[in-house]
Amino acid sequence: MRLEVEDLAFSYRDDRVLEGITFGVDGREFVGVLGPNGCGKTTLIKCVNHVLSPEGSVRFGGHDVASMSTADRAKHFAYVPQALSMGMATTVFESVLMGRRPHVRWGVGESDLAMVSAALQRLKISHLAFRKMTQISGGERQKAVIARALVQEPSLLLLDEPTSALDVRHQLEVMSLIREITLERDIGALMAIHDLNLAARFCDVIIVLHHGRVVAAGPPASLLTPALIEQVYGVTAIVGREGVLPFILPVEPVGGALR
Repeated sequence: MRLEVEDLAFSYRDDRVLEGITFGVDGREFVGVLGPNGCGKTTLIKCVNHVLSPEGSVRFGGHDVASMSTADRAKHFAYVPQALSMGMATTVFESVLMGRRPHVRWGVGESDLAMVSAALQRLKISHLAFRKMTQISGGERQKAVIARALVQEPSLLLLDEPTSALDVRHQLEVMSLIREITLERDIGALMAIHDLNLAARFCDVIIVLHHGRVVAAGPPASLLTPALIEQVYGVTAIVGREGVLPFILPVEPVGGALR
């Protein structure tokens, strides 16, 4: 199913954070939202999920997201937030099992338990299943939250910087997994992300925000130019390829070298 966002805008009181945002996400499409701190990436993800109530139109599968019940949105959207609570006293297994809540009517079945076990194995955290969420690292908690999103069986993954708490190896593992899941399950993924290199390598499309507006959108290989990076981030950069893999190397802030 297709996500369609048209002329979306949002304000925190008198502070206009997003303005005139229009884009779409198809099934099997991995879309990254890029931009500097404060440009509205997290706000956009929350507006799509109706955690925040924006102006404009957000439709999914032809249906107005604002008119959906909370239960219906939970069946369609799996949201992985940027900030994770330290106060979760459940085990990792129990926390991931909560992702089955939108689909469980009378009680947890064997198929639900098997799905959780498979997700833990796929995220390589099976050994943590019976540890408390408060007793594992931030990166391990992040992987548990991603596992919970997968067992939710969504039609669209909404991810707010899912790799921010992970080291390099686990960043690559998680991004590869998200890429695989979108193709295997024929679902879309919309992800706010800071890392230009991860976005360039794994995303089909990137949307670049600056001062709350879309300044560029399209395939990362052609879109991420030194001129765009300087305009949006205020740094000079080298953009190249190592074989088939694109890379971005920031060099220095515009107007002065790093010290």
